[in-house]
Amino acid sequence: MARILTLTLNPALDLAIRTGPLRLGEVNRTESTRLDPAGKGINVARVLAGLGHEVTVSGLLGADNETAFVRLFTERGLRDAFIRVPGETRINAKLSEPDGRVTDLNGPGPRIPAEALEALSQRLESLLTGLDAVVISGSLPPNVTPEQLAGLVRAVWARQVRVWLDTSGAALVAGLAARPSAVKPNEKELADWAGHPLETSEARLRAALRLNAEGIEDVIVSAGAEGVLWVRGGEALAATSPRVSVVSTVGAGDTLVAGMLHGVLSGWPRERGLRFATALAAESVRHVGVGDPGASDFEQLQQRTEVRSLSVDALPGGTHG
Repeated sequence: MARILTLTLNPALDLAIRTGPLRLGEVNRTESTRLDPAGKGINVARVLAGLGHEVTVSGLLGADNETAFVRLFTERGLRDAFIRVPGETRINAKLSEPDGRVTDLNGPGPRIPAEALEALSQRLESLLTGLDAVVISGSLPPNVTPEQLAGLVRAVWARQVRVWLDTSGAALVAGLAARPSAVKPNEKELADWAGHPLETSEARLRAALRLNAEGIEDVIVSAGAEGVLWVRGGEALAATSPRVSVVSTVGAGDTLVAGMLHGVLSGWPRERGLRFATALAAESVRHVGVGDPGASDFEQLQQRTEVRSLSVDALPGGTHG
């Protein structure tokens, strides 16, 4: 299997809360609560390790509440290369209601000393030897700039290691300018980058093709219940997820990234990789946490995942409008 590094600059302890329908301004009773070490890159790493890859996790981690993270890394067989910073890693609250709606209350994260960022850059140099891929995921701490994120993308590319990016806002814009090998925006993040609403599948396809034409090899767009779009080399595939009961969508996008990268690194045909990753993301929303390829019905989920080719030439108004 492959050797992979995930970078999480702003990890979090995720407080997952299941409730009945929320009544704002009133007392609400919880059905369940759990606190898990998380962050997008850590979620990706958990899935990839479960698929048999050798995974190193790095980034910036608060020293004052690291215990749950260290325990997770040990339990999941993840190599811990995080730089510790003063203070606590943030806590994010995820409120899940019976209809599947999830409300995120995300903290900003700690301020990062300049010496910690320098230490991360130096550690990255030592970690890149022999890697097959790097995944950079998640938001930025308050005083880490989008340009610094782009610098990390360029540093990985300078060593000729493929780099996958999953972030949003200004960080996504700056990261895209550094030309990662792959990017995984959701439909809103893609629209924010494009500068206008993308309300149809055709509009999302045009935007993805623009990124592809600008030098990003793999563009993967997650659109919730509308499925997943994958553009490579000017050719497009779309997947429709199987219908499942939704408990929590937290971690579904990270599961999709891990599943897609697994298929690419395994050399699978594109249809097989997209079907696998889409089904794995669907499996993940049935419970709190990331997708489990060992689920008893995972083969059935793959069989119920529809993958089809899209005709790029038939797009009205051209492919890059």
